[in-house]
Amino acid sequence: MTEAATARRSRITPEREAELYGAVLDLLREVGYDALTMDAVAARTRSSKATLYRQWGGKPELVVKAVRHNKPGGSISDIDTGSLRGDLHALVNREDDCTLEQNSALMRGVAMALHHHPDLRQAFREQLFEPELAEGQKVLQRAIDRGEVAPDCPALEYVVHMLVGGIATRTLLDDKPPTQAFFLTYIDAVVLPALGVPITDLPV
Repeated sequence: MTEAATARRSRITPEREAELYGAVLDLLREVGYDALTMDAVAARTRSSKATLYRQWGGKPELVVKAVRHNKPGGSISDIDTGSLRGDLHALVNREDDCTLEQNSALMRGVAMALHHHPDLRQAFREQLFEPELAEGQKVLQRAIDRGEVAPDCPALEYVVHMLVGGIATRTLLDDKPPTQAFFLTYIDAVVLPALGVPITDLPV
């Protein structure tokens, strides 16, 4: 990125940037990705559409940056409680039930769009999915190094699938919002046994 472009992008204050991201997330929950327009964001935030395009380039980039900004602070790999169970529970506990429900609604707003908009899918993959997968792999590698999980455990490849599947089925099959209690139980009942972590070894 050129110095001139960096200077243009730095004119928005962090407070204003957070306000814009909040408005984008609200619109995503209300109308979904396809119906969200840069005109609507401009109107909701009293911005000019030209400013939005100059700062973010387009809707996919703006949406991904808003979702990323909404993530809890700190890296996933910074969580190190000394056990895989403790790490996964700490990850769940970073968000309360209200936030979990809001984020579930948010992802429903973009899930279908990811299938139909390659530019959005690419932005999500590069800026959210791949970095978080890399961070999550560090957590799993520590568990392997501690001897909690066998390095050749076939379930290692599917940890993310199990976690995302838990979120999806909680809403689709149970018709209930995701909660901390659900995820903590799900981790102990499904994820850890699949990884070969003995339930009898878990602290009460």
